[in-house]
Amino acid sequence: MSDLRITEAFLYMDYLCFRALCCKGPPPARPEYDLVCIGLTGSGKTSLLSKLCSESPENVVSTTGFSIKAVPFQNAILNVKELGGADNIRKYWSRYYQGSQGVIFVLDSASSEDDLETARNELHSALQHPQLCTLPFLILANHQDKPAARSVQELQLGFSHCPHLWRLAAQ
Repeated sequence: MSDLRITEAFLYMDYLCFRALCCKGPPPARPEYDLVCIGLTGSGKTSLLSKLCSESPENVVSTTGFSIKAVPFQNAILNVKELGGADNIRKYWSRYYQGSQGVIFVLDSASSEDDLETARNELHSALQHPQLCTLPFLILANHQDKPAARSVQELQLGFSHCPHLWRLAAQ
């Protein structure tokens, strides 16, 4: 066998090994879903998203305005628009609802009665908003580790005037 043939054979074997080990093609595309994450200031929206993105929860600062995070999962990517929860920002929430495919509502289960009432009203408004009313809602009762935290059952009773919430909780 000539040197040229041997070189061609080795190159071909290198090519096959390279293809077998490195070039299985691009990974299959994961579907992406656009979500909106809302809740009052201090409810834990930023901490939740930081944890889901494997970022350090240290130095978490309340969101002013909004932020967007891509949360990778094995089978999908969630593009989450986190909207600040301050009183002067909540009136602009609806401007960011367009294109959302789901809602995460984060509730501070250890909040004061006044804040709980405000959260109840904001959740009720979101459930009735034309761009959100048909979307899946995930309602998270955060801060369950705090001594003043209400149980999920207490929160369900407190939100009983929201018929949508009962339907969601029953599923």
